[in-house]
Amino acid sequence: MTASNRLYDRYDVVVVGGGPAGLSAALVLGRACLEVLVCDSGKGRNAPAAGVHGFLTQDGTPPAELRRIGREQLRPYEVHFHEGAVVDARKTEGGFEVTLDKAGVIACRKLILATGMADVLPEIPGLRELWGTSVIHCPYCHGWEHRGQPWAALVPPETAIETATTLLGWSNQLTLLTNGPSRLAPDDRAWLEEHAVEVVEGRVERLEGNGGQLQAIWLEGSRRLEREVLFVRTQLRQPSDLPKRLGCELIADGPKAGMVRTDPFGATGVEGLYIVGDASHAGVPSVASAVAEGSIAATLASKAIFTEETQRPAGGPVRRE
Repeated sequence: MTASNRLYDRYDVVVVGGGPAGLSAALVLGRACLEVLVCDSGKGRNAPAAGVHGFLTQDGTPPAELRRIGREQLRPYEVHFHEGAVVDARKTEGGFEVTLDKAGVIACRKLILATGMADVLPEIPGLRELWGTSVIHCPYCHGWEHRGQPWAALVPPETAIETATTLLGWSNQLTLLTNGPSRLAPDDRAWLEEHAVEVVEGRVERLEGNGGQLQAIWLEGSRRLEREVLFVRTQLRQPSDLPKRLGCELIADGPKAGMVRTDPFGATGVEGLYIVGDASHAGVPSVASAVAEGSIAATLASKAIFTEETQRPAGGPVRRE
């Protein structure tokens, strides 16, 4: 058996998302002798990054290369791929039906969504061109490469102390940008001053950079602030409406707003539906965590299938051999 692009009408499990969480789930399911379909639109959140970091044995591997390796290691198993989106999904008596982009409707017994989250970037000219290289959202992913450099942070005032506490681990040259009049509480401003964190007021007008490297931040009044790294706490949104269509509960507000509420193992309030990776509120947004979550949810899904099969009456339908 080999991983392929040929499609059955029915699978044991459909995995939506071909990133680390989805491929990890497919690996566990394939090794459990189950028939799996992975649907991959090819839109990974970390695609702009030069490398994946903090993932044992793969530190620094480019995201596209990590996906290639993951797919290659699925070749021995009954894992198929659909190169495209899932445009609809619904719960059925026997599991789920998913509608594939230009490929019809596929039935499955369990459904794993590994669709991730999408960053909503601030509308600042020049930012998008530097995103994932020197404008970053995760110091644990990208901080070591910029250790000791002059940093700036563009964050809401309510997270200023938390952000500064973390970022000072990578650089003691830290500037907090208020992007307008400061709304910092007096105690917070005093803490920042005590820890030599500069506070710069004024609207950020544009970023200056070259070849992916930030060089300066331009503020209103033609002020030019030379910095090499900008940390941005982005807003997040669901890139897929499948969780909502299937009746999942989304977190309404707070730092995990937009994520799906799950239990610690990825299970949702919809029987047979699992959410893994960045889209789940229960996890930590990192490649290593996504891989673990995919593995755990796949194990639970496979056990549920095995349990259902042993409870069928004699002569009932069984999996394809």
